[in-house]
Amino acid sequence: MRRKISFEGQAMLPFEEWRDEEPETRPASTRRRNVYATSEIPQPARKAQGDPDRLLKYLSIGSGSSGNSCYLGNSTGGIIIDAGIKADVIEQTLKTNGVDMMKVKGILLTHDHSDHVRYVYTLLRMYKHMKVYCTNRVLNALLRRHSISKRIKDYHHPIFKEIPFNLAGMEITAFEVPHDGMDNMGFSVEFDNRRFVLATDLGEVTERARHYISRANYLVIEANYDLRMLLAGRYPEYLKARIQTAQGHLDNLQTAAILREVMNENLEYIFLCHLSQDNNTPQKALSAVREALEGNGVKVGNAEETIEDRQADVQLMALPRFEPTRWFVFRPRPAGRHS
Repeated sequence: MRRKISFEGQAMLPFEEWRDEEPETRPASTRRRNVYATSEIPQPARKAQGDPDRLLKYLSIGSGSSGNSCYLGNSTGGIIIDAGIKADVIEQTLKTNGVDMMKVKGILLTHDHSDHVRYVYTLLRMYKHMKVYCTNRVLNALLRRHSISKRIKDYHHPIFKEIPFNLAGMEITAFEVPHDGMDNMGFSVEFDNRRFVLATDLGEVTERARHYISRANYLVIEANYDLRMLLAGRYPEYLKARIQTAQGHLDNLQTAAILREVMNENLEYIFLCHLSQDNNTPQKALSAVREALEGNGVKVGNAEETIEDRQADVQLMALPRFEPTRWFVFRPRPAGRHS
C-alpha cells in the first residue's frame, strides 16, 4: 500500500527542483545486439530482419531530474519524447547518430515538469516544421508554470489519452499514469506489429498502465529510488513522504515486482529510467530487477551485444543520467523464434 499523506498548507516544490546541475558537456555516442546469429536464420527470415523499413531505432539522450529526452524512429522519420535537455545537445546527439532534424516529425510531452519540457519551445522555434503533441491540460500548465511564450500554442497538436494517433509512420497511444504533475501520461508506440512503451514519472502502476506495459516488446520504465537511500538521505521529510505516495515515483523493488509480473516471451528490452542521483544507483536498480526476474527463471542479459546476451530472454539496462546511450536498432524477430 502506498502512503496516504496530507500536505495541506505546505510549500509544494516540484520533484524536479531537487536536482544537481548538469555537467557542461555530455559524451556523444551505437547499436543493439543482434539476438539471432545470422548463420542460424533461414535466408528469407534474415532478409526480413535486415529490411530497413522494418527497423525501429531508439536513443536515450538523458534520463533523470536534470533533464529527460529520447528519440524513437524508423526509415520514415522519428519523434522526440520530452525535451528537458538543451536543444543544441539534442540536435548534436541526433546528428552524431545520423538523424537529420528535418526528419523529426514532432515532440511528445509526458507531463509539465521542467525536467521534461524546459527546452521544448527552443526546439520548436529552431525547427518550425515540428509540432508539440500533448493534451490541452499539459499545454495550459506549461503556460501557467513556466516562462514560455504563448506562441507555443501555434505549434500545439492536441492529443487525448487512449485515442491513438499516427506520426512518423507509427501509431501512438497516450495512457494515464499517476504523478505530481499535470495530466501525466506514458506512451505506447506501435510499429511493424511491435510496441515500444515508455512509462516514466509514476507513483504506482495502475491497471491501464499495466495493460500497455504488459504488451511491450521494448519497455522504458522508471526505477527512481532505493527506499533505504531515500529515508537516510538529505531531502526534507515532507518531500521524502511525497515521493513515496501514489503521486510520486516508483522505487526499485516496486519496479522489480511489476516487471516480474508482466515478463513474457515478447519482452526483449527493459530500460530503467529516471534514476535519482541522490537516492539510487544504477547497481541497486539493476540488482533489484535482475534478482526478481532471475528468481522466476528468466535469463537476463546486459544489453551489450555479447555472446552471453544473445542467449538471454531479455536485455536489461539502466539509462544514464547525463550521457546518451548507444544507438539501439530493434529488428523484427524471425517467425517462431524467441530471445
